[in-house]
Amino acid sequence: MADADLDAVIRQLAKQQNKTILAAAKKRRDRFSGLAMKAKDKDAKERYKMLAREVAEQANAAARRLLISADNVADSYARAMRQAAAAELPKKPEKPQKSEKSAAAAPAKPDCKSGKKSVSKTAKAAARKTGKAAA
Repeated sequence: MADADLDAVIRQLAKQQNKTILAAAKKRRDRFSGLAMKAKDKDAKERYKMLAREVAEQANAAARRLLISADNVADSYARAMRQAAAAELPKKPEKPQKSEKSAAAAPAKPDCKSGKKSVSKTAKAAARKTGKAAA
């Protein structure tokens, strides 16, 4: 099973579980049928027969839902694997080279309130030291 496709494994496991469910349901149905045969009054007989029918009906419905779910999962997995195999590898974006220009060389942005260009605190401090007025 090492080289088996996972969708085939899913289907195989579902079939095994389906057989187990139906075998357990058959045992339970036979038990209720046996109790119906041994029952003394008519109401008890009818109740056990009804239980036997319900067990068989509900087990068949559960087994059918199990198979449908397993088929859906197996189909979905197979489809996803086909799409993954057909898809191209994503290209890695090229990293832009960092320029040696720093943020200090960038033009000053206008101040939101006054519309004037804002000057950083460090630029103001440097202007005071040199004696030039900061813009």
